[in-house]
Amino acid sequence: MRARLGAIGGIAALLAGALTACAPPEAADGTVALLLPDKKTARYETFDRPIFEEHLRSLADVDIIYANADQDAARQQQQAESALSAGADVIVLDPVDARAAGSIVAAAHAEGVPVLAYDRLILGEARPDYYLSFDNELVGRLQAESLVAELAARGTEDGGILLVHGSPTDSNASQFRQGAQEVLAESGLRVLAQYDTPDWSPDKAQSWVAGQISQYGDEIVGVYAANDGTAGGAVAALRAAAVSPFPVVTGQDAELTALQRIVAGDQHMTVYKALREQASLAAEIALTLLRGEAPEAQTEVDGIPATLLTPVAVTAAEIGDVIVADGFWSAEDICTPAYRAACTALGLVPESG
Repeated sequence: MRARLGAIGGIAALLAGALTACAPPEAADGTVALLLPDKKTARYETFDRPIFEEHLRSLADVDIIYANADQDAARQQQQAESALSAGADVIVLDPVDARAAGSIVAAAHAEGVPVLAYDRLILGEARPDYYLSFDNELVGRLQAESLVAELAARGTEDGGILLVHGSPTDSNASQFRQGAQEVLAESGLRVLAQYDTPDWSPDKAQSWVAGQISQYGDEIVGVYAANDGTAGGAVAALRAAAVSPFPVVTGQDAELTALQRIVAGDQHMTVYKALREQASLAAEIALTLLRGEAPEAQTEVDGIPATLLTPVAVTAAEIGDVIVADGFWSAEDICTPAYRAACTALGLVPESG
C-alpha cells in the first residue's frame, strides 16, 4: 500500500515540477482545440473534458473548441479540419486511429499549429510536438500481475484464461498488450483465446466472451480485460452463462461501475490513472505551446518530448486508500444502496451508515 501511495505521491511531485515549468501568464489570447476519441469510455466526458476546460479557463483567456469523434476516424479528421478553419492555435488530440491521425498532425503543422498527443501516441511521419500519457506498458503489467497473483491465491492457475484486448487502432492498446503478455508469458498460464475489441466496444467484448464460454465453459478461470468497459462486457457474459466459480476479471480506468463490480466481487481489479492531474497538465502544456515555447519533458517516446504518469493497481482493499482518498470518486458515489452491505464489509462506509 505504501508503494501505491508513493506512486500517487510521485505523480503529484512530477506534476508540481511540470506545472511550474509550464506555468503560463495570467492571460494568453488564442484558441485551443480539444479533440477526444469516443463516448463509450466514460472517462472522456466525465473527467478529461470538464477538467481540461475548467483548468484552462482558470489560467488564461483562451477560447476552446471541443469535439468528440465517437470512434469515427474520418469524423475526427473533419473535426480537426474544422478546428483549424476556425482558427485553432493549438490542437490537443486523443486519436481514434493512431496512424490515421498523422494526417491531422501534418495539416496542423502546415499551418504552424502545434499538436499535443493526449493519452494516445500518434504514429506516422508527422510527429506531434508533445506526448502526454501514462506508462501504458506498466498498465498491462499491473493488470497481468494482479490476475496471476489472484489465480495463484485461489489455486486455479491450472485453468485457462481469455485475453480481451483493446481497439486495434489505439496505440495504447498494443502497449497494454505488450506489458500484459510479458508477465503472462513468464507465468505459465494457459491462454485459451484472445481478441482485439473493435472500438473498445463493451457489447462486442460481451459477444466474444459469450462465444468463448460456449467453447471452453468451466476451463475459464480468468479474463484479462484491457479496460473497464470490456470488463463490463465480459462480466455480463459470464453472469449470463452462470459461470461458477466466477473467474478473475481485470480492468482499467477506475470507472464508477467497475468499482461497484469490484466491491460486489464481479471484477477483481482496475488500474487507477490520475485523470485530474493528466487533464490539468495537458492544459498547462497546451498554453505553453500556445505562447511558442517548448514544454519541459520528463522523457522522450519515439523522439517526441513526453511525460508519462504512473498508474496504480486497485483491488477492493485499495479503493478507500487510493480512489476515495484521492477524491476521484467518493464512498457515497460507490456505495449506493445496492452495494452498501459490501461497502460496509470493506470498511468504505460505517455499519450504521
